Amino acid sequence: MPNEITGRKMPFSLEAEQSVLGSILISPKSFDKIADILSSEDFYLENHRQIFMAMQELFLKSRDIDPVVVVDTLIKTGAYSDDTTGKEYLRTLAEIVPSPSNIRDYAAIVRDKSRLRALITICDDITDAAYTEAEDTEHLIDSAETRILALSGGDGRTGFVPLSEVLMKQFKFYQSIAEHPELNVAIGTGFSDIDRTLVGMSPGDLVLVGARPGMGKTAFAMNLAVNISKRMKKAVCVFSLEMSAEQLTSRLLSSEALVDSTAMRRGVFTRDDWDRLARASEELFRCNIYIDDTPGITLSNMRAKLHRMKDVGLIVIDYLQLMQSDRRIDNRVQEVAEISRNLKLLAKELDVPVICCAQLSRGPEGRTDKRPMLSDLRDSGAIEQDADMVLFLYRDEYYKNTGSEQQEAEVIIAKNRHGSVGNVKIGFIGKYTKFITVSKQDEQ
Repeated sequence: MPNEITGRKMPFSLEAEQSVLGSILISPKSFDKIADILSSEDFYLENHRQIFMAMQELFLKSRDIDPVVVVDTLIKTGAYSDDTTGKEYLRTLAEIVPSPSNIRDYAAIVRDKSRLRALITICDDITDAAYTEAEDTEHLIDSAETRILALSGGDGRTGFVPLSEVLMKQFKFYQSIAEHPELNVAIGTGFSDIDRTLVGMSPGDLVLVGARPGMGKTAFAMNLAVNISKRMKKAVCVFSLEMSAEQLTSRLLSSEALVDSTAMRRGVFTRDDWDRLARASEELFRCNIYIDDTPGITLSNMRAKLHRMKDVGLIVIDYLQLMQSDRRIDNRVQEVAEISRNLKLLAKELDVPVICCAQLSRGPEGRTDKRPMLSDLRDSGAIEQDADMVLFLYRDEYYKNTGSEQQEAEVIIAKNRHGSVGNVKIGFIGKYTKFITVSKQDEQ
């Protein structure tokens, strides 16, 4: 179909589309070679989309992909009214294929043309928005950059995706992790007791870490970031809206080196402290962690920066209530709700877990049992709905002020879409701002 603005035809390759389908007819097993790079939506001609979907259906059912069965499937779906026309065209497809062994090359051409069409559509949308002047200029630029960068780094697809395609990908994924458990994409926190309950954070998850001020939510989030970075080669991006990059780095050094943070601020170090700091610096240097301390950052700014990063594996945000919406909203509850929804969309878009710290209301202070609950989430109940996991931090010693060096803390898993909920006990060493796993023996 032509481009509505320029009147020019959209890019597509008839020969490449026909060669992909013809190769599958000649060598049905070759479908497996292109299942990971091609979708029915990548075909420009509607009849080619229908033929590909019919082949895909047979592939999922482990049935032979031959012209007779494909035509029968197409007739059942209403793509063809009789078998004569269908058989004739499928015969043509099989005859024009230069070599079925080159199916991935043909598929790459089809995919590239599909991405060019997607780019044209995006540019048309941007042009329309610029002419109407309906949006703020900065927001329009950020939005344009985000969409184009997403197209360059992802598959660029919009609209419906057939369940059959998702089923095929998931089936292959389960097969791969069954044979190679190390390929499992679920990310552990580094705290074994917590991981047994959470069953790992999955790509696209929004994980909320909520606590009252002083409970250690920043320390916990950064402990997670370091734990995960040590085991994962991908980048961990930290947006620190409250603390500067230098303050956050100082905390990380204290936590990893087990050097008193107060002594560090005073500049009082022993020889042993210097040795531990040197070893911790070396370990942290190898961690692929990036810190952005822009105050009051918006989602569009955040998204644009993340799209410039390569191979992002985890995002940490400290904290939700300090973020600003891209548009002016007078009601703070509605503004936080919009930010929360967009954070979940960001996690899905980049296909990585997003850990976001959140401030709680004063509700716990007025109760005898001061453990947080979901109703304590400050500013918006939408946060609870958008999050895949909600973790609350609680330390009884914080209220008792016993002054003990190592304290017992609780991670209250209040919501978990992938596993169970419950309370997990961990240790907290205040002078190092460090959370640690507490074994059964240590608890006793």
